Amino acid sequence: MTLAGPAAPQAVARASWLRLYNQVSATLVVVGTAAVLTTGFVVLAANRLVSGRPVALWEAAPPALTCALALFAAALLGLSLMRPRLWVRRAAVLVASLLVIAIPAAAGRAATGLAVGAPALASVSLGAAFWLSIACAALALVDALRRTEAGATTQLLTVALIIAALVAMAEAGLFDALSLAREYASRREAFAMTTLRHLALVAGAIGPALLIGVPLALLALRRRRFEASLFAVLNLLQTIPSIALFGLLIVPLSGLASAVPALGALGVAGVGPAPAIIALVLYALLPIARSTLEGIAGAPAATIDAATGMGMTRRQVFWQVEVPLALPVLLAGLRIVTVQAIGLAVVAALIGAGGLGGFVFEGLGQYATDLVLLGALPAIAMALAADFLLRLLASALRTRFAP
Repeated sequence: MTLAGPAAPQAVARASWLRLYNQVSATLVVVGTAAVLTTGFVVLAANRLVSGRPVALWEAAPPALTCALALFAAALLGLSLMRPRLWVRRAAVLVASLLVIAIPAAAGRAATGLAVGAPALASVSLGAAFWLSIACAALALVDALRRTEAGATTQLLTVALIIAALVAMAEAGLFDALSLAREYASRREAFAMTTLRHLALVAGAIGPALLIGVPLALLALRRRRFEASLFAVLNLLQTIPSIALFGLLIVPLSGLASAVPALGALGVAGVGPAPAIIALVLYALLPIARSTLEGIAGAPAATIDAATGMGMTRRQVFWQVEVPLALPVLLAGLRIVTVQAIGLAVVAALIGAGGLGGFVFEGLGQYATDLVLLGALPAIAMALAADFLLRLLASALRTRFAP
């Protein structure tokens, strides 16, 4: 059947308008909206240790904020139906950013409203709808930035503005009624020390891993028979569960500290930061060695021949040609190592290494979800920040040193 007459162009225009140009954004809007409509946005409980009653967004948040969230979601859905022109993609970035800011604001206002007149021990925690909707909004923002082909400066500025808005709301006391904020307020000093300890564990592992992994990779590059043995051992280390590896280090390190008191005086012991850092270093060696080997070996042969023909020595070719060309691959391995170390450092709290894992396991022991989040969320934020910054740096270097 074919269309004829004046109605044909109108039907084609309607079909073109209804075409879904951005399936990712539309799907995220649908998932986030379904979560808000079917699950609790916040949870009101008699105290921090008992399960509470889910409360819908429109029951707790001010109507203006609820309407604003609905308008932002509708706008994002509408933009996904439009041709992906530059202004459409930029508008999607703006709307997704507003959603990322407005969803926490709605949670803070909802908690403030529920806390009025509630018992002193009552707690208001974040519900499933909040976590799903904020995750969908964040993913929509990432997708919009990718489609806009935003540069490093634009991405950094966007993230900085969102963080500044959230910090400003926190400083204004918008989130004070949330039980997560109360957990933080009661442990403010311990939180700062714990966060620094966590960063110190990660830095203390990545530095030695680079000093060990890079030379091993270069040795494997020069002696190919050594490569198979090296990566067989490093692959084997990756198969050992983190808790098991921490446990395996307790006895030898305890014996070493007893045999050499000077090492014990330096903090080497069966428990504490020493076994944690050693285990993190062992886990980091494979990604670093692999990325170093692939980065150096992947340098174009024509470029190396040209550098040699210009009279460069072998050392000059290595430092001025091979290393710059390999930097993006090396940073990709470093990104994997950093994110992995941040996560594994949480588990290291089980052997007394400290860090954000202390809050996580303390919260698990008390069945206090918000205390678990107090340790988990900063670790997640660290991992995302490290991944984001190192990815941007690798992209910039790839553009800078592209052959």
